[in-house]
Amino acid sequence: MTGAVSDFYCNQALSGRVPIDTVAETDRALAFHHTNPSYPVHIVVIPKAHVPSLTDLGNADESLLHEVVGLVREVAAGVEKKHGSCSVTTNLGLYQESKHMHWHVVYRGESEDQILDTYGHHDR
Repeated sequence: MTGAVSDFYCNQALSGRVPIDTVAETDRALAFHHTNPSYPVHIVVIPKAHVPSLTDLGNADESLLHEVVGLVREVAAGVEKKHGSCSVTTNLGLYQESKHMHWHVVYRGESEDQILDTYGHHDR
């Protein structure tokens, strides 16, 4: 990134410039369907205040991180219950396109056989 700070979530989603479809929220965290989804189910969970990343909380205290992760858990549990599986990820450094902490909760749409072919049967 060259000079500019990219924060889609503060500049677009939280400001109302881009409409969002809310999944769940708390006083300080928001989960919504991704505005440009890459998967059949693609939900983003963010703090409502600016927090740079998981490893750089900026001016936020850890209680905000706990609230955000709690909402991630709630959303992930719902996706897992409905679809049987999900992935939860966050990105750091150069992998983090928007410099606002955000978590992706996704169901990629594979069949159970495709999932087992990829990840094995280690827990069975």
